[in-house]
Amino acid sequence: MRLTKQISHQTTSLPGMNIDFDAMECLSIFEPSQQVGIVTRPNNPRISAYLQQFSNQLSAGSRLTTRQKETMPALLDRQLRLPEGIGKQDLLADICLLVKLYADLMDCPSVGIRLEVLKHAMCPKFHIDRTGIRLLCTYLGPGTEWLDEAFCNRNAFASTHPTDEIFNQSLVLHPQGIRQAPEQALVLLKGSLWQGNQHGGAIHRSPQIAETTTRVVLALDAIW
Repeated sequence: MRLTKQISHQTTSLPGMNIDFDAMECLSIFEPSQQVGIVTRPNNPRISAYLQQFSNQLSAGSRLTTRQKETMPALLDRQLRLPEGIGKQDLLADICLLVKLYADLMDCPSVGIRLEVLKHAMCPKFHIDRTGIRLLCTYLGPGTEWLDEAFCNRNAFASTHPTDEIFNQSLVLHPQGIRQAPEQALVLLKGSLWQGNQHGGAIHRSPQIAETTTRVVLALDAIW
């Protein structure tokens, strides 16, 4: 875990970079009792406008692996093949920032990148990922939903339920415990494979998406 001010010095030279947030807030996810970490930051309107204009031209799902030292906007552009438009460089620069930030946070040499363009909820049922710590950022559309620990019954995962509705009734103690991340916020989700967290894990789901809405989500996973 090497998250220091060095990350700011390394990334401020990238065009379109938005670093108007406290990266040190990411460290809260390493607290043993912390399952979800949310780092809010100002929206970049150029990214939102770009994705609203070109979301129909984006691949439904782009997946790649990159070494953090090699993740520069030009290289990412060749791999993602994004359409030209105002805001494209902002998006590429922000993805590069988050890759560098996440790799520094996790102290991993490589990062798996997914950029998903969704017309419907990808994982609509509350679940726990079998991962370490994953970073999500919803660039466009409704953000990831998660269940506050004080309002969940984890025993629900140990039982079989005939429908998702009955499962939710068993899991969610009160609807006010369902939280939603803001657009472009950083969401850190601790999975059940994180050391010492086999009985924990962030309980989360994809939000419902309106018929005319597109959701664009970045997901980062550490690779050693």
